[in-house]
Amino acid sequence: MIEDLVVRYGDVVAVDCVSMTANASQVTALLGPNGAGKTTTVEVACGLRAATSGTVRLLGAAPGTLAVAERIGVMLQQGGLYPTARPLEWLRYLARLYPSHADPAELLDLVGIDPSTRTTTRRLSGGEQQRVKLAAALLPNPQFLILDEPTAGLDPLARRNLLDAIAQRRDAGMSILLTTHQLSDVETLADRVIVIAGGRIVAEGTVADLIGANDAMSFTGPPRLDLIGLAACLPNAFRVEEPRPGSYIVHGPPSPQVMAAITAWCAQQGVMATDLAVGCRTLEQIVIDAGSEPS
Repeated sequence: MIEDLVVRYGDVVAVDCVSMTANASQVTALLGPNGAGKTTTVEVACGLRAATSGTVRLLGAAPGTLAVAERIGVMLQQGGLYPTARPLEWLRYLARLYPSHADPAELLDLVGIDPSTRTTTRRLSGGEQQRVKLAAALLPNPQFLILDEPTAGLDPLARRNLLDAIAQRRDAGMSILLTTHQLSDVETLADRVIVIAGGRIVAEGTVADLIGANDAMSFTGPPRLDLIGLAACLPNAFRVEEPRPGSYIVHGPPSPQVMAAITAWCAQQGVMATDLAVGCRTLEQIVIDAGSEPS
């Protein structure tokens, strides 16, 4: 739980009155453009950085205390590996820091790293290093897991396996805070999304809430289509707009029949409707818009 968090670097306010919660059995995704305040928020939650003001509690205790350190797992985008140690050596060393822990070899198996490998961590590929860092974060069997760009550098199969491993932990009751620029990961995993820009929360809700999946569809095509003609082939009360040239939103409850009507009308006009999707905006557009809004 974070309440009214403020972090200042001199005269610069990096985080400005942010309040959020990350519930058990949920993945909470923290999104935003570079410089939005995501990393600072995560560092305060980990106990790596002090807050200027506000309240932060993890599992009922203050970050950085022993009561928290033994019950959380953290995977940061940078660091977290000892370069000259082999993966199993490194995890066995870390395991000694916890009163109870998972089996290091089983965790390496889980993330797709051969426990018997003699390759040092610095000689692993970027994706392999990511997997070792996830195994290290899972080592204390954490109740709360913080993941910063966990799938960066992974090939498609490794990425899918890693997402499956995260989902399994979520379904087993773990609370997970995820920051990433891989928005497809968010669509796959996140139960709740928080968008931050300029140090402030600008949007939050489920993916469906944010993209408007319950009451709109969107597609792209040539600019200046006949919006009246398209609306005429749709059920009553449906409305069509072109908020940006070549970007169209059809307001109304999505259904297979309506989506088929949109593509049929476009075909009659000799128009290729691309990126047809449920929702009025993509997560990508939400993050881009957040970054372009004046602070």
